[in-house]
Amino acid sequence: MTKQSFIKPEFVVQDEAALRALFPATHAAAIAKSLDHIDRHAADFIARAPFLCIGTQSAVGRADVSPRGDPCGFVKVLDAKTLLIPDRPGNNRLDTQSNILANPTVGLLFMIPGFDDTLRVNGTAQISTDPELLALAAMNGRLPTTVIILSVSEVFLHCAKAFRRSSLWDPAARQDRREMPSLMAIILDQTTGAPKEAEALEALDADLERAYKASMY
Repeated sequence: MTKQSFIKPEFVVQDEAALRALFPATHAAAIAKSLDHIDRHAADFIARAPFLCIGTQSAVGRADVSPRGDPCGFVKVLDAKTLLIPDRPGNNRLDTQSNILANPTVGLLFMIPGFDDTLRVNGTAQISTDPELLALAAMNGRLPTTVIILSVSEVFLHCAKAFRRSSLWDPAARQDRREMPSLMAIILDQTTGAPKEAEALEALDADLERAYKASMY
């Protein structure tokens, strides 16, 4: 099926005025809740959050969203306008950091297990190798190579509807990871081809688990 068979031009929303005409006006609280700084409630939320997603864009507008996770409090509130985010070892694609260098506008979504509401923080980011800042983000005696410094421009809590619709934290909604191939099997299938022998694939999965443990920090 071609792209054109999915997209009918007469139904494509072309501008913001047309978009807003489809929906009721937002209520005053939804506008007023947007702050330009980290207040005590946002700081408390960030201190409790072990996970966030960071959205960035390249110079040509290629979007990317990347997860970041660590023990609660891994993102430091340096002051009411500044956050520090450590960059832990990964696959060295450096998508997020490369995008920040090209386009410093960043959006964060903080999540807390068991909380259906989330915290959104927007701002502009820089990458730093300042030893004093790296020391603030040390984990298990190891320093990150870099940290992301976010200058905050907008902060607000996001309502619970998405998490309640998805039942994300509901134990009854948990799915069995074994119903899909392992990460290693999928990547190999998408690239060089996964081995057909179960023992060979199990060995590769075990190697990946060992790599996780050795390179977490």
